Amino acid sequence: MAVSNNSFIIETAQLQDRRKDPGLCIVDLSKRKNHIKGHIPGALYLDYSALVSGDKTAPGRWPGDSRITGLVRALGLTPDTHVVALDDEGGGRAGRLLWTLDVIGHTNWSLLNGGMYAWVNEGYSVTTEDAEIPAVSDYPEAHIVRGFADREYVLSHLDDSDVVLLDARTPKEFDGRKQYAARAGHIPGAVNLDWLDTMDMRRNARLLPDGQLSSLLAERGVVPEREVVVYCQTHHRSAHSYVVLRHLGYPRVRGYAGAWSEWGNDPDVPVEL
Repeated sequence: MAVSNNSFIIETAQLQDRRKDPGLCIVDLSKRKNHIKGHIPGALYLDYSALVSGDKTAPGRWPGDSRITGLVRALGLTPDTHVVALDDEGGGRAGRLLWTLDVIGHTNWSLLNGGMYAWVNEGYSVTTEDAEIPAVSDYPEAHIVRGFADREYVLSHLDDSDVVLLDARTPKEFDGRKQYAARAGHIPGAVNLDWLDTMDMRRNARLLPDGQLSSLLAERGVVPEREVVVYCQTHHRSAHSYVVLRHLGYPRVRGYAGAWSEWGNDPDVPVEL
């Protein structure tokens, strides 16, 4: 299977061939206990909490430019580093790292298609040895330059026909049958595509073929001509959706990091069931 032209998706065989390349940084966002049991040789471990604010009502909010600056420097990144991210749960945590990099203008990144599911099930080597800790880099100060939406941005575009909101939660969350905030439902006008429906579990949680993905999106009015704002509960599942859209070549994509945990707990914004 070939990597896409924009290289936002990388296959296990390709990573195996390239994992010792200089300038490549493999970052594993699996559960810590699983990383300890076995991980890709050379992969750095990153705790997901480093990517989010952890606020009580909206834990997925942007953690602040200074924290992200410290993170990328601690990973030893330079603006030229090619980051490959993976996890053990379908790509949501890895997607959040890649969205974060994209937001600060670091577009040299790839998601490992299928993550650890594919890597292990296809017989590639794992190790229990920790990767060598990189030297702290002098990566430039991080700032939001693209791909970001906040509450005010979403509010100001609710009636904008050029913008479509893509909700990556389950249908039950979307229509209010399951409630994880003060109010149930979804942002008015949003369309729903459960992030899990973009994967083929028979192929080790790899993405569906591009044609199928494009059809699923087009059926919901999510087309490249429109700007797409993705969200879920905490911009974890929808970070994976962001990666999918970037992989497919959508030119205008944003992630709403506050997501439903912020919106559904705010009595001053409209909701729809």
